[in-house]
Amino acid sequence: MAVSSIGVGSGLDLATLLSKLETAESQPLAAIQARATSYTTKLSAYSQVQSALNVLKTAGDKLADPEFFKTVKAANSDSDVLSVTTGDTAVAGSYAIDVTQLAQSQSLVSTGQASAKTAIGSGTITINFGAIHGGSLDAATGQYTGATFDADPKRTPAQITVGTGTNTLEGIRDAINKANAGVSASVVNDGSGTPNRLVLVSTQSGEASTMQISVAGDAALKNLLAYDPAGTQTMKQTTVGQNAKLNINGIDIVSAGNTVQEGIQGTTLTLAKIGASSLKLTSDTAAVSTAITAFVNAYNGLQSTAAKLTAYDADAKKGAALMGDQTLRTLLTRVRQTLTGAQAGGPDDMKVLSEIGVSFQKDGTLAVDSAKLSGALSKNLSGVAGLFSSGTGSTAGYGKQLSALVTEMTSSDGALTTATNGVNTTLEDLSDQYNAVQARVDSTVERYRAQFTQLDVLVNSLNNTMNYLTQQFDAMNGVSKK
Repeated sequence: MAVSSIGVGSGLDLATLLSKLETAESQPLAAIQARATSYTTKLSAYSQVQSALNVLKTAGDKLADPEFFKTVKAANSDSDVLSVTTGDTAVAGSYAIDVTQLAQSQSLVSTGQASAKTAIGSGTITINFGAIHGGSLDAATGQYTGATFDADPKRTPAQITVGTGTNTLEGIRDAINKANAGVSASVVNDGSGTPNRLVLVSTQSGEASTMQISVAGDAALKNLLAYDPAGTQTMKQTTVGQNAKLNINGIDIVSAGNTVQEGIQGTTLTLAKIGASSLKLTSDTAAVSTAITAFVNAYNGLQSTAAKLTAYDADAKKGAALMGDQTLRTLLTRVRQTLTGAQAGGPDDMKVLSEIGVSFQKDGTLAVDSAKLSGALSKNLSGVAGLFSSGTGSTAGYGKQLSALVTEMTSSDGALTTATNGVNTTLEDLSDQYNAVQARVDSTVERYRAQFTQLDVLVNSLNNTMNYLTQQFDAMNGVSKK
């Protein structure tokens, strides 16, 4: 007889019995899972340690760079006149700056046209760049008399072809802009009877970026665009191309643009208006102090992480994931040894952290005496720099030594990586064990299920036979009584 569920045919609670047998057979799986959970927790703990080490290394790397201690900050008396950006090569000093002229780009405007869409003429426009010398400029007409034009040999003249489709004012504008000729073209409307005017602006400022425009082609095109400061000037100059001029501590400086680089070593001056300003460059000891404090905090962060991962919970009577872990203990010992070892140097050089106000506390953390650190930075910045980094090519200095130590421990064959790999290997083995035991449990349970199914069928069959015989005997007894 076929049965749809174990025990239905026999009336026995075989399903519950099978479930209990499966639970009993699965006990080894729980033990393996518990071990796997323990190792997963340990793996997470190692990850936390590595994260804390990376924070410490980042802080150490900053102090390991000798250029960091050369950082200079700028104090500018008038930011409306100019702004200042300092670079790695800037040095301390005081500067009086007088801006007498700002750089600007030359601008030319054509005569007005009734329509910006009406064809004007065809030909080839050649735009050259250079400087205007001598002569006089009529401010009212925007034209030069008696001037000469010296082309810049380093810049190749730009040529723009004007023909069908581009021979209107708008078409010429678009052709010039598309050519990337060093000129920005636009059409303006001045509201007059012939309002449309072509405006050309040099994309580079300075005297050497003055335009000279020649036209080969129709007379109408020449009459619109020809411009030679030393000859025919059909366009009007509305803005003179000029250099920026400034004086720094009595030295005259000329710049084609309003961004002046290296006028003062390691600085970029951005000129905004004519005027005077005083500039003071000083060593940025505040940035160094912040970096040293960050270094101390990173070290204390590592100590805090280690304390949490090695703690013992007396109530739960259970230790944290890395309690008694040899890898972590060795790591912490080596980091502390690095920071307590004295640096080499001359008799006047700083050799230990306590000289700058950084000292170890009873609980193993570091503390900063801000006043002592500030004093060390103001009196002997180079000595503080040598304490953390002795320069390019050297391995001395707490910043460099600690960075090298963390790199070693977290490298592919480092102690922390080796320990982490060991845990991963164990987890893989436990996974294999779990799968093997699970397969064995599944096989055993299936065997029990088959046996229980056979038992269910057999008992059901016996019950049916018993019921049949009982009915037969009852029937026989009924006949004999009659």
